[in-house]
Amino acid sequence: MRWVTAALRGLLAAAAAMGTAELAAGALGRVSSSPLPAVGAGFIDLTPVWLKDFAIRHFGSDDKTVLLIGLAAGVAAAAPAIGLLGRRRLAWGLLGLAAFGTVGIVAALTRPVAEPVDAVPATVGALAGMAALTLLTRGTGGDARSRTAGLERRRRDTGPEPTTEPEQDAEPGQDAEPERPSAPGAEVGWRRALLTGAGVIGVAAVSGVSGRMLLRRGDVSSVRADVRLPRPVSPAPPVPAGAQVRVPGMTPFRTSNSDFYRVDTALVLPQVDPRDWTLRIHGMLARPVELTFDDLLRLALIERDITVSCVSNQVGGDLAGNARWLGAPLGPLLRRAGVLPGADQILSRSSDGMTLSTPLETVLDGRDAVLAVGMNGEPLPVAHGFPARLVVPGLYGYVSATKWVVDLKVTRFATDQAYWTRRGYAERAPVKTFSRIDVPKPFARLKAGPVAVAGTAWAQHRGIDAVEWQADDGPWRPARLAPGPGIDTWRQWVAEWDAVPGSHTLRVRATDKTGTTQPEPRSPPFPDGATGWHSVVVTVT
Repeated sequence: MRWVTAALRGLLAAAAAMGTAELAAGALGRVSSSPLPAVGAGFIDLTPVWLKDFAIRHFGSDDKTVLLIGLAAGVAAAAPAIGLLGRRRLAWGLLGLAAFGTVGIVAALTRPVAEPVDAVPATVGALAGMAALTLLTRGTGGDARSRTAGLERRRRDTGPEPTTEPEQDAEPGQDAEPERPSAPGAEVGWRRALLTGAGVIGVAAVSGVSGRMLLRRGDVSSVRADVRLPRPVSPAPPVPAGAQVRVPGMTPFRTSNSDFYRVDTALVLPQVDPRDWTLRIHGMLARPVELTFDDLLRLALIERDITVSCVSNQVGGDLAGNARWLGAPLGPLLRRAGVLPGADQILSRSSDGMTLSTPLETVLDGRDAVLAVGMNGEPLPVAHGFPARLVVPGLYGYVSATKWVVDLKVTRFATDQAYWTRRGYAERAPVKTFSRIDVPKPFARLKAGPVAVAGTAWAQHRGIDAVEWQADDGPWRPARLAPGPGIDTWRQWVAEWDAVPGSHTLRVRATDKTGTTQPEPRSPPFPDGATGWHSVVVTVT
């Protein structure tokens, strides 16, 4: 029972620490300095490439939620151990809490945009946890040393234990000595322990909820709802009739904002108020530029359909999406700023300190690289970069799609390295020719007869020229390629298969407009994108 009580003391102390830290982060308006997000962000930075790809492959856009749940579970598992340490000696439990606080402080202070104040939440939380553990331990006499000292004090106060005499029968007419009641101090001690525990739980709950409410003050959803985007000077070309293949279960030609994939390192979505947002464009420029959000909206905006894809996308994966983007052309903006000779990279930085590198030539070669403010007819969703982000067709997102962008530095690859390139990913990452089968789904059970086989293919800024499909080891057959609005979007394809009973393997491959056909051998996403033919196995009855 004492072991269970000690473990509960550790859990309650940890709860007090986390709740108080959340309250401190909320009071300071520093959501990223709250211990769990700060430690989680540090964990992401230290995560090896293979583990990152594993998380994205198995959890997709939910990878951050899984990480936070895992960290919370780790704290819940470690907290009882701290309570048990405190049972042996209170100082040991306090040192355990101090160690956890130190981890939180270091994680908060090592973030790219950290300030000294970011150490406050973890510090306050650790102190609160230590105070809670002390109160809980002393309130129940849980420290072995304090119990020993208490026994010694009681011996000194009451003297030696009386010797036990043989029990004698009471004389006639004399009542037996009444049974001595249990010591009232034990009952008072447990009552005090329960009250102390309830108080700690109350402090943890109120602090955590209050911290969450304070952090919501910085939510920019209402500000985003008030943003009115101007009409584009150059509207997007109309999507041709037939661009959407009409087959049940087929991927939509245009991906909705809510379904658009999200892969980034932000455990907590940056809340950037457009009224305070500025974009600094500097570096190897003759005339550096600084823009406010109103300045950006006054530029000649263009609207384009562009497919964006992630370098972590596996063969047949769904980490790609097609949207209609509204934004300012980035190439003319840089030309007016006067790019100096020798520059070959744009190092972009988001509001949370993430850095991405984009080859300069891909922004200046005439493609529709934009500083986007709109997505599918509305302001950018917060999860996709509100108020502004980069979109550069033809490149994987890790070198072209900086969300919450606040800084563009024109520089050289030899001088500056971005977050992912420091981790071994390729500096220049053109999207590889890619195709997948969307229907039928893997392991589908189909009826014999005509079956629609359909899917999606993309090779941004080169365009798809042909798609072929194969059943088992039969001949490659051309699929009907649906029209598209341009070379920067994916294209859908469809074919009719006369399915016969049995187990079958369907394959697909695409050829881009340069004549390059995607290769058969599969390779992993690291360091510059996956390759290989996508295949699905189905059963026909």
